[in-house]
Amino acid sequence: MKHDSQRTSGRGGASQILALTWPIFIELLLQLMVGNADQMMVGWHDPNGVGAIGNANQITNLLLLVFSVVCTASMILISQYIGARDTRKVNQIYAVSLAANLVFGLAVSLFLLLFSPWVFRLMGVQAVMFEEACLYMRIIGLGMVFQAVYLTFTAFFRSSQMMKETMAVSVVMNCLNIGGNAILINGIPAVGLPALGVAGAAISSGISRVMGVIIIATLFRVRFGPVLRLEYLRPFPREELRRLLRIGIPTGGESVSYNLSQIGVQTVCNVFPAFVVNTRVYATMFANVTYLFGSAMSQACQVVVARLMGGGEIARTDRQVKTTVLISTGVSTAVSVVLYVLCEPVYRIFTSDPQVLALAKTIMLIEIPLEVGRAVNMVMVRSLQACGDIRFPVTICIIAAWIVGVGGSYLFGVVWGMGLAGLWIAMALDELIRAGLFLWRWHGRSWCRKQLLEPND
Repeated sequence: MKHDSQRTSGRGGASQILALTWPIFIELLLQLMVGNADQMMVGWHDPNGVGAIGNANQITNLLLLVFSVVCTASMILISQYIGARDTRKVNQIYAVSLAANLVFGLAVSLFLLLFSPWVFRLMGVQAVMFEEACLYMRIIGLGMVFQAVYLTFTAFFRSSQMMKETMAVSVVMNCLNIGGNAILINGIPAVGLPALGVAGAAISSGISRVMGVIIIATLFRVRFGPVLRLEYLRPFPREELRRLLRIGIPTGGESVSYNLSQIGVQTVCNVFPAFVVNTRVYATMFANVTYLFGSAMSQACQVVVARLMGGGEIARTDRQVKTTVLISTGVSTAVSVVLYVLCEPVYRIFTSDPQVLALAKTIMLIEIPLEVGRAVNMVMVRSLQACGDIRFPVTICIIAAWIVGVGGSYLFGVVWGMGLAGLWIAMALDELIRAGLFLWRWHGRSWCRKQLLEPND
């Protein structure tokens, strides 16, 4: 196995994390931008298609978390085994992870093909976009198994700190997707290619995913050699699968809970006038810039921490996490302050509504402490998970998100009449309370005594 395990070993904590962070950030930013571009391009052809894709994406984004169960766990375990220099176990996790997500991908594809109409009826999708939503979902469903395989290979590369490789593949996939959209959504009458609208967007996404799998699988073979072998599944390593699920299911459950809690906050927001709802949409869009950087940095830190823990380097792990928290918090604070100062001119790019502009200034001010807390949380949660401290961060995230985030939103926003500012205060308190608890947990050093690898591994 051609692991590039020493490629960053000579660099210090800050430089190493930043070198791993920027490719992930670009990859995440591309996903966000291209996702919006898909809906915009369909909207030029068919306004109802935007709603159809939007409804479908709510379901597919939730189902993608099924694949993250295996991807997150495999990234942590592979990184620890690389740190422990256990090549056979690394190769075994490759095989088990790919097999598991292949099965999950087939199951999700089958579910979307068979039950899309039932799901959309349950969601109350409007009749004018119902058929298009079902068509889009079924075509996307065919490609979900390829998405599962692609994300698994991405986890393999990140485990070996090869973030630039996955970024490059992502750039190619997104270019194929946008190019395919331009051709298939509107068609080319001159050569007899009809405009496919929503179906064209779905086909384009499917083609880009198939090509992504071919490219990343080929690159994996070149970089790592012939390490994917059936011999690692005979006899089937049930203990490794159980270990993956013990890590992945709680972390995946936390992600599902958080996404559902955000739907709960949106439900509270929907009782306010339209300009309030619009302000939340814009504020969330701008906050995503800060969020993406923090998320990228936390993912980079998770890989490094897992490898250090696999090698038993407790002191370096502690320094790495503290350094990453400081950098992430500093950048998030700076970006939030800039967004607050430039609030009015930035918002005017999208709206001239005086009510939105007046409310936005207050929201972006509250956004500053919210992003400080969130920057700490993202790094600490992934770091604790990488060390094997799984249950504590998951439990705290679920309890705080629903009691403080959702419950506080209703209390401050509706009961106490603070409106959208009340929702943002509740969400800021949620992030800050969790940040304090996670820092306390790390200071208590219980993570030092956690162990994901068995003593005989």
